[in-house]
Amino acid sequence: MLEEEVRDQKSEVSPENPAVANRFGVLRICPDFCPLISDLCAASRRFPSLTPRAAADSFPSADTRPIPNAIMANFLGYFSNDIGIDLGTANTLVYVKDKGIVLREPSVVALDTVTRKVRAVGDEAKKMLGRTPGNITAIRPMKDGVIADFDVTEAMLRYFIRKVSSGSFRAPPRVVIAIPSGITEVEKRAVKDSALHAGARDVITIPEPMAAAIGVGLPIDEPAANMIVDIGGGTTEIAIISLNGIVFSKSIRVAGDELDAAIINYMKRAYNLLIGERTAEEIKLRVGSAYPLDEELTMEVKGRDSVAGLPKTIHITSQEMREALSDTIAAIVDAVRVTLERCPPELSADLVDRGFVMAGGGALIRGIDRLLSEKTGLPVLVADDPLSAVANGTGAVLNDLAWLMHNV
Repeated sequence: MLEEEVRDQKSEVSPENPAVANRFGVLRICPDFCPLISDLCAASRRFPSLTPRAAADSFPSADTRPIPNAIMANFLGYFSNDIGIDLGTANTLVYVKDKGIVLREPSVVALDTVTRKVRAVGDEAKKMLGRTPGNITAIRPMKDGVIADFDVTEAMLRYFIRKVSSGSFRAPPRVVIAIPSGITEVEKRAVKDSALHAGARDVITIPEPMAAAIGVGLPIDEPAANMIVDIGGGTTEIAIISLNGIVFSKSIRVAGDELDAAIINYMKRAYNLLIGERTAEEIKLRVGSAYPLDEELTMEVKGRDSVAGLPKTIHITSQEMREALSDTIAAIVDAVRVTLERCPPELSADLVDRGFVMAGGGALIRGIDRLLSEKTGLPVLVADDPLSAVANGTGAVLNDLAWLMHNV
């Protein structure tokens, strides 16, 4: 049987009702529940540091040595949801251990501009982009793969963590977060602090290209080259991996957001049409291309005429979008070529046959795999689920955090 009760820390604790303390109060547990809980209840009597001060006062002669970290970590792990987070510039994905990806929402927060109170997060907030009244603003707290607004990022993470942990009592989760490979130690520290303040018990980071490679199933433990190109919202991550380590990586802050900006600028320059980020993203998904198509696509676009100031409708083609995106895509191609040039000769030989894998939302742009194959002379494969690659990678390492700590 299990008798659980979260009580205030002033509650009486006695040997007949062993209890252990956690950040929320006291958890009362029947010792017959299972050996793990029974052992911990016994430990709580031996190690008063597990109990509130009131409990320690009840046993003045008890051994006051602190509970070993391993025991406490195992206990908290039993009651927590270990989670992996792909904290992207455009979208945040959350992977819960043994459940898979349970949350996929935009990295957008709606704030009251006067009180700074959060009005909406995720899907609801994204609907407000460009459509809010004067006292509400919808913002994206992540920029180029790093935190641009610490407080708002913390609020967003807290919302997502609580959303996936709701339903029953849970200890604070242990979190694995994917971060761009090119960020500074200060930027990395900001990510960790933000997650800790949002309610995480412990935070472990993993480079995004490593997480993406694991997520798409590359055999990174082999003594051979595995190359991944992850085009996200804020950064493009390129890495060559062998024997569980990154041999060389390159991170550029040119990715999905830059593609959207290029479309916005093209529409203004070519048609005097003003459009927002949401419309630009829709254009990219529906008619964006990096390589000539067998059959060109067309799309109707609505916006505001920058000269007349009135609503306006035009039609665009995928050929025009290739022109609009050409400079941005060229920067990504150059980064891939630089990575290949820095690859050791023996590993370069592996890539001739193995090629590389593309992940991230940018991998879905029509023809970008064919363009990269043409420019590099290597086979290029788009992952089966490129949008989930990084999140799946963080989830995979949740089962072997010792490996992560040793290799990354």
